[in-house]
Amino acid sequence: MSVKLAARAAQPSYIVLPQSKTAPLTVLEFLVSHFQQIPESVWLKRVADGKVHWADGELIDQHTQYRGATRVYYYREVEAETKIPFQHKILHQDEHCILVFKPHFLPVTPSGNFVNECLTHRLRIASGIDTISPAHRLDRPTAGVMLMTVNPESRHAYHSLFTDGKINKQYQAIAQLTPELLALHQQDGLSLPIKWSVKNRMVRSTPSFLMKITDGEANTHSEISLIAIKGTRGLFELSPITGKMHQLRVHMMSLGMPLENDTNYPQLQPKAADNFDKPLKLVAKSLRFVDPFSQQTMAVSCEGYDAEFE
Repeated sequence: MSVKLAARAAQPSYIVLPQSKTAPLTVLEFLVSHFQQIPESVWLKRVADGKVHWADGELIDQHTQYRGATRVYYYREVEAETKIPFQHKILHQDEHCILVFKPHFLPVTPSGNFVNECLTHRLRIASGIDTISPAHRLDRPTAGVMLMTVNPESRHAYHSLFTDGKINKQYQAIAQLTPELLALHQQDGLSLPIKWSVKNRMVRSTPSFLMKITDGEANTHSEISLIAIKGTRGLFELSPITGKMHQLRVHMMSLGMPLENDTNYPQLQPKAADNFDKPLKLVAKSLRFVDPFSQQTMAVSCEGYDAEFE
């Protein structure tokens, strides 16, 4: 059973005020117009309670003038924050980076109803290092290896590993086989592994947190292999060559084999509390790269789904 408690972020979020010829007169006006999902009364209370400030700590009140190209810090609050009952595990740590196992259901950064129950906050609290930040993205339902940067000075070098394609990511997943594959398997007509190279164009769907395949030049590429079968389920290895949101989930769906326990694809399920007994069967099993500072090859992995198919 999930436990929900009211919570305020222990560390502030920030937004950079854009340069604009039509900028509002005050910071408060900008915050109210930019964050339309948050009532003006909430921002008025945050300002009155001293929860909005400039980078140097100077408080912002309802009359503070707008300053383009500057950061405004504020504290996110939620009425109820679900406690995630799974623990992260540090796999490697040095002065520049942390490689850590992120469990299913735990967000990497604050989002939605999560302000403190996220991997970044947990690591900052445990280490006492408040500059820890993620070098890449991993969906909340997905478990696996995450690369976190320790300080701002080294952040760009690790980000570049992903933008320049200099990092190897390997995933594992479980899905129900298509009727055609299952029939061939039952007739001893399958020789594993079976490989697919999936390339297509993906864009935002409706609602905007979903993705869909559309016509046009491919902007996504995944290499997928079926490596084991048990009953009607298959064990897959997946290598994302590009890194679009939900790419592997959509590519598996396009093969007729959506991932086990996926609440988004092929059909978006009604919003409900997390079912901790049914995690999405997708794990970022390993990361491999040459560290930009030590020049050593880093190869870190976590537990996958192999044991379920032995």
